[in-house]
Amino acid sequence: MSKQHEKLRMMLTAALFAAIIGIMAQVTIPLPLVPITGQTLAVGLAATILGSRYGALSAIIYMLLGAVGIPVFSGMSAGMGVIFGPTGGYIVSFIFSAFITGLYIEKTSATVTQAFIANAIGMLINLTFGTVWLKVMADLSWAEAFVGGFTPFIIGGILKAFLAAWIGILARKRLQSARLLPSSTKLSA
Repeated sequence: MSKQHEKLRMMLTAALFAAIIGIMAQVTIPLPLVPITGQTLAVGLAATILGSRYGALSAIIYMLLGAVGIPVFSGMSAGMGVIFGPTGGYIVSFIFSAFITGLYIEKTSATVTQAFIANAIGMLINLTFGTVWLKVMADLSWAEAFVGGFTPFIIGGILKAFLAAWIGILARKRLQSARLLPSSTKLSA
């Protein structure tokens, strides 16, 4: 397969993962400040399967879809008001989280253990960035932001990091053996 065809396939796959993130955003457990959603699991899967560049691209596409008004954010919401609202930092952080998660796996190895570590790092990036954003945008104290935007998500985040690692590495290996993903650990851009 030519480099151009491979690149197009990966870009289309990133777009597909953007849709998956949007679908998983609708799996919601409401909490007072920030709901628990399936978005972070989907972002972790995108990064684990697609790598740094295309995982981040899927998060960028997802954010842009929501920014222009397509209801892909939690609770079928959309618009710049969501991005610049109290929980928007979590959405923006998906880009960095996906890139760092994918990069860690590319620099180490595509094993479940390394992918779990990478996804745990991605979770911390997401929670830290989102909590700081929540504090600033909702005018909360650091304690309020930490209690409302960080601590309720630690256990679920660890579980999602494990699931993203386990399912992601399994899916990645199967997609590579079917020649639907490049066979190298480092996915080219």
